[in-house]
Amino acid sequence: MSTSRLIDRRTFAKAGAAAAAAMTFAQPGRVLGANERIRLGFIGVANRGMQLLDAFLVHPDVEVTALCDVDANTLARAEKRVGGKPFTCIDFRKLIDRKDVDGVVIATPDHWHALQTISACRAGKDVYVEKPLSITIYEGRRMVEVARQTGRVVQVGIHRRSSKVYARAAEMIQANRLGKVTVSRCYHLSNMYPTGIGKAPPSEPPKGLDWDLWLGPRPARPFQATIAPYKFRWWDLYSSQVANQGVHFLDAIRWMTGDLAPASICAMGGRFAVDDDRTIPDTLEVTFQCPTGRLIIFGQYEACGNPALAQPGWAELRGTQGTAYLQEELVKIIPERGGQFQDRAPRMEPMELRPEAPPGKRGANLSMTAQHARNFLDCMRSRAKPNCDVEIGHRSTTFSLLANISLAVRMRIEWDAQKERITNCPEANQLLHYEYRKPWRLD
Repeated sequence: MSTSRLIDRRTFAKAGAAAAAAMTFAQPGRVLGANERIRLGFIGVANRGMQLLDAFLVHPDVEVTALCDVDANTLARAEKRVGGKPFTCIDFRKLIDRKDVDGVVIATPDHWHALQTISACRAGKDVYVEKPLSITIYEGRRMVEVARQTGRVVQVGIHRRSSKVYARAAEMIQANRLGKVTVSRCYHLSNMYPTGIGKAPPSEPPKGLDWDLWLGPRPARPFQATIAPYKFRWWDLYSSQVANQGVHFLDAIRWMTGDLAPASICAMGGRFAVDDDRTIPDTLEVTFQCPTGRLIIFGQYEACGNPALAQPGWAELRGTQGTAYLQEELVKIIPERGGQFQDRAPRMEPMELRPEAPPGKRGANLSMTAQHARNFLDCMRSRAKPNCDVEIGHRSTTFSLLANISLAVRMRIEWDAQKERITNCPEANQLLHYEYRKPWRLD
């Protein structure tokens, strides 16, 4: 069946209706008592996976019962960090099949997220999956559908969604306190000139790494030291920086403004200065136009790293009354003044939004990732939707993936957010998904 037919028969409205009907038949998991420990399995325990281990282990009601990684050396380090005798494996399917796992934490490369999340949901496990949610838009919609059909809690690791400061800012901005927000900007800045991720020839994989399992549904190819570990972020088959970094920023902006999706997307960029093995740009800028009448601009500048904004922070939202600058746990608002033919008086008072919890209060000193983990654990008990539910993560990831599609087809594309189709470039819809390498398939 073609990708086009797969997407067409899953419109937004039909997916919502099917999900509601399927809730009656949701597969039950273990009912967690208030004082029971939550048993977690971790799939992918290298860089981000190890950070997530630390973020979950600070919570006393967590028990890590299983660990999985395709690299035996990485797995051994994680086992040592956890202590005790957790079950360990190379193949994630063995972990998902275990009865002593209530929830699965996934921090594998992006091209694995959909297969592992869907498999875990069908096995009755709740899932915490790292951002970006998926590597294709079709995968993301299937993840939403399966989560709803099985009744599982799925938290996406866009951890700023658990920030109370950002929640207050979103409420204020959506109440029109900044006036009409017409332009928002955000940037990933890192001067990687001249050698970037470096260059390396194809070679044998390191001892202990199951390279074929790392590749999974992607095409077979020799190992290369500039792909794994971690440097896959600069290869378009496995990730991208607009998805890796940009999804954090784009999600926060659309949360602040209340936008569901863009209507039009135009990305431009290329490998202009950095000489390395990457297959993604070292310089990229994408403009999203939303149907609500605003632009959202993301810049990925990896050949220059100086600040791009007038105030400290990684994003700004420019309104007719004031401009908000987003920092870590701080939102600073600068008043606007009238321009040509307008009153020059400040249009609002300057403001700063900071955490309200005093030092020492329970949870006040947790990292934002640990707070996000806490929200997931609480929702595993209550069965409520988490702060970054899978539908939220899908919509924000879609922004990033549409930027990659626009860049690939070298044109401005128009997006129907309800049907999840590109309307002005039929061939671009072929990039909404790809054919998996056998035997992998997305059920």
